[in-house]
Amino acid sequence: MAEFTRYKVGLHNVGSYQVAGKPYVTGGLDPAAGELIQIEFPFVTNWITVINNDSTASNSAKVGFSKLGLMTASRYFEIPGGGVAPCTFDVKATQLFITGSSTNVSVMAGLTFIPTDTIDNPNVSTVGAYKNWTGSAGI
Repeated sequence: MAEFTRYKVGLHNVGSYQVAGKPYVTGGLDPAAGELIQIEFPFVTNWITVINNDSTASNSAKVGFSKLGLMTASRYFEIPGGGVAPCTFDVKATQLFITGSSTNVSVMAGLTFIPTDTIDNPNVSTVGAYKNWTGSAGI
């Protein structure tokens, strides 16, 4: 006889990513003077958009998915100021780290209904409860 288990949302659940994301928006972030800003998403993301609203082109924002990757391993990307188009990417993430010389960064994300406390990534994370990926894992 077939045995069925309850269908649940999770990292590998396609339906969790096929529906429109719950909006998450924060703005006016000031990562100037080397300050590290950590954003903890309340749910796993489906996509993230980062906008550097700084009017000076040389004032870039460095964005990474782990503190280690951003601060020590050069595993990040830079978004220059001066009206450059927003950077949008489809990614499963629970945290975002921002630093640089920009004085006005905005972040928007589409959230799934996957709670971050259900994430367990012991193969790619050695920090805390394995809720995100580390710089040592190429992130």
